[in-house]
Amino acid sequence: MGISRRGLLGSAIGVAAAAALPTGTATANSSRTAATPGAADGPRGSQHSSLWREFTARPCTHPQIPYVGLAGYRGGADLPRRPVVADVVKDYGAAPDGSADAAPAINRALHDAGLRGGGTVLVPAGTYRIDDIIRIGHDNVVLRGAGSGRTTLYATRSLTEIIGPYGSRYGGDKSSWSWAGGLIWLCPSARWQTLTAAIGSADWPFEGWTGNRRDEWRTLTALTGPTARQGDRTVTVQDTGTLRSGDRVLLQLADDAGHTLLRHMSGDAPGAASYSWSDKTKLTSYVPYEWPCRVTAVDPRSRRVTLDRPLPLDTRAAWRPQLTTLVTTLTGAGVESLTLEMTETPQSPHLLDKGYNGVALQCAWDCWVDDVHVRHADNGFLLVAAKACTLRATRVSGRGSHHPYCCREGSHDNLVEDFALDRRTVPAPAGTQLHGINVEGLSSYNVWSRGRMAMGTFDTHRGLPFANVRTDITVTNDGSHGGDASAGPLYGARFTHWNITVTNQRAGCIKLDEIAPYSATVGISEVSEFGQVDRPDFTGALHTRAESYGHPGAVTPPNLYEAQRALRR
Repeated sequence: MGISRRGLLGSAIGVAAAAALPTGTATANSSRTAATPGAADGPRGSQHSSLWREFTARPCTHPQIPYVGLAGYRGGADLPRRPVVADVVKDYGAAPDGSADAAPAINRALHDAGLRGGGTVLVPAGTYRIDDIIRIGHDNVVLRGAGSGRTTLYATRSLTEIIGPYGSRYGGDKSSWSWAGGLIWLCPSARWQTLTAAIGSADWPFEGWTGNRRDEWRTLTALTGPTARQGDRTVTVQDTGTLRSGDRVLLQLADDAGHTLLRHMSGDAPGAASYSWSDKTKLTSYVPYEWPCRVTAVDPRSRRVTLDRPLPLDTRAAWRPQLTTLVTTLTGAGVESLTLEMTETPQSPHLLDKGYNGVALQCAWDCWVDDVHVRHADNGFLLVAAKACTLRATRVSGRGSHHPYCCREGSHDNLVEDFALDRRTVPAPAGTQLHGINVEGLSSYNVWSRGRMAMGTFDTHRGLPFANVRTDITVTNDGSHGGDASAGPLYGARFTHWNITVTNQRAGCIKLDEIAPYSATVGISEVSEFGQVDRPDFTGALHTRAESYGHPGAVTPPNLYEAQRALRR
């Protein structure tokens, strides 16, 4: 696939941090890959990071660096290899020469596999014309080609043509296909039906974990007792009777009149107290913060509940913390080993995309995309209310995209690794924009690792994303970030850019130490400000750290995510 699979960094890192991980913290399957001898030492002439040494002493509560060692499918586990249950050519009559619409055959095969409990639907080598959306709506169903260089799905129509126009819930003439939906769309069937019905009736929906109006949930239990802190894995609840080990639930945190929750997401930086939050109506519409988690143990006597990973934030009583239900999610589904190519059309003016979109994962949890190439897309890969999903060995190429990668609407704990964004093949039309790898909308603890970006930038789009990591990436930094002023700050706390080579020496969106609160910039190229230049949203001290400036590739550890995976109990 061009970029090698991960290798663990060796036992030296794990020993340094072993005592600091919370009891019971899950780790990646140690049998996957052997430790690489000497990898923890880094290349000759490397600079050992003092920030990393600090982090190993308190990995779940470090003020500038988030703990993302559990990002991705099932905490970073191996992707499963589900058995083949259908061949779309042999069993469903799909034409592998592009002579007829193959979408009905592929969708029947996927639906039937779901009714049988899951399995892989094989699309043999060839080119398949698709005139409709390819939908995966059942758990444990995988769409697999013969390889991204051998199986191509050729999409002839946009989402606007298939479903209809999709306006913005915030008004104006924007097209929400500029950041939503995919021509391969992984979304639980019931959620997809209600979502597309709302679009069809021009009742523009919320797209996340609690339905079109954010009202499809009920309280399971309130959190009580002493405040559980960021990094804790157990909480005390009012009633354990509605909870069982294995349950998938939401932790909901509301805000108070002083917006102390949003201030906490900003690291409680001094300037967050005086920041004008109340007029940031798009941002406040994202509250309550919704964090999907899995219950791993319930103790009725102590009323203690253990969760599958450390808490992302404190759970102060003022925020009315509670565990609630959420919409039925899609789990264990994937797309593998194919190319999705759109009919080549000129890129639309900014925010007016027609919806030639690639692969969308929506209300998806523990799902994946592996060895998938998207060409000529408005938007390439979309994480929309996605949890613990892995995008591996993905690539976006062709005439240029608006959002090659986006991560929004409360997406958490996702991993994008071994990714590539090619330089566009035609000049950008007037009035278009390129973002790059995007995160927004209170999304947290997501990772972009081992990437090659021939264009684009590290886009945040405002919306107060926090605790996200970009590491071991080479980028030609020529894109711009977006985001309405009503969406609030560009960055919350604990953003980390680690070992970033910037080929054109532009600082914007990469160098964080004068922009983001309680964040870290480690091992980036020497850069300067030109093009889009930002100012900090918060006044006063930001408490953001910089280290190994001007020395990408020389910092140790070279990959922050891989180093965190190597931490052991």
